[in-house]
Parts: sequence; C-alpha cells; structure tokens
Amino acid sequence: MAEKEGSGEDRAVAEIEKKIIEAFEVFDHECNKTVDVREVGSIVRSLGCFPTEAELHELLAKVEEEEPTGYIHLEKFLPVMTKVLLDRRYRPIPEDVLLRAFEALDENKCGYITKEELVKYLTEEGEPFTQEEMEDMLSTALDPETNTVRYRDYISMMIVDES
Repeated sequence: MAEKEGSGEDRAVAEIEKKIIEAFEVFDHECNKTVDVREVGSIVRSLGCFPTEAELHELLAKVEEEEPTGYIHLEKFLPVMTKVLLDRRYRPIPEDVLLRAFEALDENKCGYITKEELVKYLTEEGEPFTQEEMEDMLSTALDPETNTVRYRDYISMMIVDES
C-alpha cells in the first residue's frame, strides 16, 4: 500500500514540475533555461500563487545565483517553486476576506468606493501600489461612467477558481 501512495505522490510532483517548466519556458525567450529576474513574479502568478512583494523578494533570494546576474536558471527555480506549490503557499485571499476589506473602506456602506478613495488607500497605506499597479487595477475595477469601484463586481472578476 505504501508503495502505491509513493508512486501517486511521485506522479503529483512530476505533474507540478511539468507545469512549472511550461510556465518557465513561456518567459525563456533565449531558450537557454533562464529567465529575466523581472519575469519571476509573472511566472509565479501564472502558477496560481499570489505572493506579496516581500515574499517575492524572499523567493528570488532563494533562486538567484551567488553573484546576481539578472537571470534565474530553471535548475534553481524548479525545486524551490515545486516546494511552494506542494506546500500550497501564497494562496489567493478568500472572497469573504476581500469583501470584508472593501466593506471596511466603504464608510457609507453604499457598495462602492470612489476612485479617489481607492487611490488614497492603495498608495498611502500598507504595502503601497506602484503607479503601474494602480493603473492596471483601475483599468479593470473602475466603472468609467460613475468613476467608482463596485467592489462586489470587482471581487467576482478577481476570484480564482481553486477546483
């Protein structure tokens, strides 16, 4: 019985490694088993992981060469990312938690937040958004007619189906 479990686990690891390699290869523009260090966040997110910037920097520290070259090698990335996926780290924030966070910002309990309020919260509080992150979010979240974010609709668009 234990032998079957082991082989099932091996298959699961092989599947995870295959997904990681496929995601890595999308960004391996030189086809030399390396990617630009700036692409690692996109690779990690494409695999369904959503680390904070600080967590992403910790991950990069584990996979970078002793003397950083600006490139990450697949052979260093693969075992680290395999462990991340096996441990189910950097999971997306659950829908109910996102909703409570938006509701806390919605002082008038009207179901939306103005663009000005959102920009203020996301650039001045906590781990601030960059200008590019702010523009990306607003392009998706903002209702152009009312200049507001109807957060229930926005949360519905963001939710990752984990099934």
